[in-house]
Amino acid sequence: MARRKEEGMNILLADDEKRLANAIAQILKENKYQVDVVYDGQSALDYICNAEYDAFICDVMLPGMSGYEVVREARRQGINTPTIMLTARTSLADKVTGLDAGADDYLTKPFQPAELLARLRALMRRQGEVVIDEMTFGDLTLNLSNYDLTCKDSTVRLSLKEFEVLRLLMANAKCTLSKETLLTKIWGIDSDAEENNVEAYISFLRKKLRFLNSDVEIVTQRKVGYRLEEK
Repeated sequence: MARRKEEGMNILLADDEKRLANAIAQILKENKYQVDVVYDGQSALDYICNAEYDAFICDVMLPGMSGYEVVREARRQGINTPTIMLTARTSLADKVTGLDAGADDYLTKPFQPAELLARLRALMRRQGEVVIDEMTFGDLTLNLSNYDLTCKDSTVRLSLKEFEVLRLLMANAKCTLSKETLLTKIWGIDSDAEENNVEAYISFLRKKLRFLNSDVEIVTQRKVGYRLEEK
């Protein structure tokens, strides 16, 4: 069983079709990936050049800068993040353009989620992926496959949102995460969720940590956000 204490696989997704982008992001999250979503070319370039991602899924037809231009400029700046390009274009010339721009793979719309996930796994294998099936912090172990949270000899099952909140806190254990950050990364930019949704799931997680008698607690830094600490 492969283990790593660092955060899970981080994916940047760029697509101007917001409904499709958010649907893809949800599928990726359900398959244990962490996802940032942007909807235009300049934002895609800013994100890919200023944060570390394990993979980049980029649509060709982005406003501002095309996906080709984003990938080409990222490569020029020395960003080697494995990249899959998405497009409704099916011609060989378009595929060649994408690959020549620096993409590693090319997927034509419409596609089945299973195919995207398979191509993503294949891309990660080619890049020497370390398979992560659990995360740890203090006396806690979070299973990324079945949402089980274990402390010593006790285990509880987390709901999907509880799992996503705790995984994000564990992945950024040295940082304080704001409610806005948790809302954006877990519920999505266009979600109707509000800060009290975050507060509710923090409360649920605190109850489960107490039930497990864990030495780990979720600390509130007033007007800043939340972070994990060992007692």
